[in-house]
Amino acid sequence: MKFKITPCLWFDDQAEDAARFYTAIFPDSKIKLISHYVDSGREVHGQPAGKVLTVEFELNGQSFTALNGGPIFKLSEAVSFQIYCETQAEIDFYWERLGAGGDPSAQQCGWLKDKFGLSWQVVPEILLKLITDPDKAKCNRTMAALMQMQKLDLAALERAHAG
Repeated sequence: MKFKITPCLWFDDQAEDAARFYTAIFPDSKIKLISHYVDSGREVHGQPAGKVLTVEFELNGQSFTALNGGPIFKLSEAVSFQIYCETQAEIDFYWERLGAGGDPSAQQCGWLKDKFGLSWQVVPEILLKLITDPDKAKCNRTMAALMQMQKLDLAALERAHAG
């Protein structure tokens, strides 16, 4: 059986704003479908008919659902999305756009929290190779540099790795 796993992101009432924000940043992205609350079930969901319920969207070909579920649950760092970047320009692009209006205190080691509370890891593709090198001295230098950064600096990580 073939199936897709689609992350569902719970928002209070910003699902559509969040989906539009994300689809404006990532290539090959689009809003696919918007559903609305109806009168049925109002005694359970408590939302007025016509309010956005879910937004189905794609980022770079990956499906997501944004849900306006109310204030019961909040996004947390327990779940984050990794963006693997080939160049410093890509790192800078995603860092600046996703971080705009977000929580600057939540920025460490390539992690950031956007204005909706969703956590992202903006990292160079080569990072895993650098921190899993069989040469432990190279790994230690790379990790020491990484731990001092907020937005990752690809050239600095490579310099640290090289010694």
